[in-house]
Amino acid sequence: MSHSDDTTPPSDIPASGIPVSEIPAAAGADREGNRLAARAARYARVGTRVGGVAARIAGSRLLGLEAGGGNAAALAAALGGLKGPIMKVAQLMSTIPEALPPEYAAELAKLQSEAPPMGWPFVKRRMMAELGPDWRARFGAFEPAPAAAASLGQVHRATALDGAPLACKLQYPDMQSAVEADLRQLDLVFALHRRMDPAIDTREIAGEIGARIREELDYRREARHAALYRLMLAGEDGVRVPQVWPELSTGRLLTLDWLEGRRLLAFRDAPLEIRNRIARAMFAAWWLPFARHGVIHGDPHLGNYTVFERPGEGGAEAGGINLLDYGCIRIFPPSFVGGVVDLYRGLQAGDEARIVHAYETWGFCGLRREVIEVLNIWAGFIYGPLLDDRVRTIADGVAPGDYGRREAFRVHSALKRLGPLTIPREFVFMDRAAIGLGGVFLHLRAELNFHALFEGATAGFSVAEVTARQGAALREVGLL
Repeated sequence: MSHSDDTTPPSDIPASGIPVSEIPAAAGADREGNRLAARAARYARVGTRVGGVAARIAGSRLLGLEAGGGNAAALAAALGGLKGPIMKVAQLMSTIPEALPPEYAAELAKLQSEAPPMGWPFVKRRMMAELGPDWRARFGAFEPAPAAAASLGQVHRATALDGAPLACKLQYPDMQSAVEADLRQLDLVFALHRRMDPAIDTREIAGEIGARIREELDYRREARHAALYRLMLAGEDGVRVPQVWPELSTGRLLTLDWLEGRRLLAFRDAPLEIRNRIARAMFAAWWLPFARHGVIHGDPHLGNYTVFERPGEGGAEAGGINLLDYGCIRIFPPSFVGGVVDLYRGLQAGDEARIVHAYETWGFCGLRREVIEVLNIWAGFIYGPLLDDRVRTIADGVAPGDYGRREAFRVHSALKRLGPLTIPREFVFMDRAAIGLGGVFLHLRAELNFHALFEGATAGFSVAEVTARQGAALREVGLL
């Protein structure tokens, strides 16, 4: 999503994307930082609702009453009328295994994150604040009605001066203040969870969610993420990554190529060959950046992908996927990637020492044999399809929304007996993204040899090579 005043991108832009240092700052002083007044107003709205439910839960516990379904529904109802970051936080929490009790996760998963769109007069003021009073002259066209609205901003279709289709992602006002206020409420919810059920220490989960949400506010960083994915997936025909247009982007406005495509779920009833082609593209888009550069797309939500089509023998057919959103990207130390491969190899060979080494590499501490056995339940679930050298579905007979829930319950029940376990921060989004990706495969009803795909992605793996590739790529796009 970007373009300059002349009608062709600058010739010095690398193949990976753009020199994001060229993205200009918003016009004038930043009046929308983490402002006390805006935070206070948000505290008043969000805190009253969340606090009321917190008091109800605490009262239930004090009186020895059931603190489950009714309170979970009350929390969902309280959050349901609130738009903005708290909705995104709630949905994130619902998809991270063990972040919340199952009944709470199920209720929060029902919430919709779409916010009421900003009206055209307000959009014009926002665009003027980001690009200056002549902003309209920098586009061939700009559609007043948003094409999509989400929790932190909305997307408008536009065209560049040369007619190239663009997607302009414009952040809602006072989002930084709202995020900080809502993350305070997140701390309250997690503190309640720790009191209600101490089997999982959720502090690292809370810290990781906060870090990723704050990053999503920085559209300059998201532009670098998009450039990083263009570099990592260059030559991967089944995945398309949009180009950033730097001179039409700021810290709160991100302009990318508009990539035409159809919703992924429109292909649920397509022939198996087509569904498998889409699933292979999804596997490549997720596992190749991770295995080769230590980077994952941490939000494998169906709305973050569309399917592009190309000519086939019988007309247009699915060619692969468009990656549309780059806010929630997680960059891992190469040693963490080494732990993922070590665990795979350890499970494959029944090598207990290598399995334990992998857990310790990820940051799990004080591992007793009983805890290792519990972690192996989860590892067996995540790695099961990768270890099984045959064509199969990702999990036979499981509904996409239930993927991973049974195993999470087994792990949780076991940990209740063994005492609290702290989930390492870096593990949080890796786990969540793997579950989300499995859910996509289930929606597609794909039948693939996941073992062969994983072996191909990790062929010749070494931590040293990931370290070198990651460093070179991050430097090229300005993330180092």
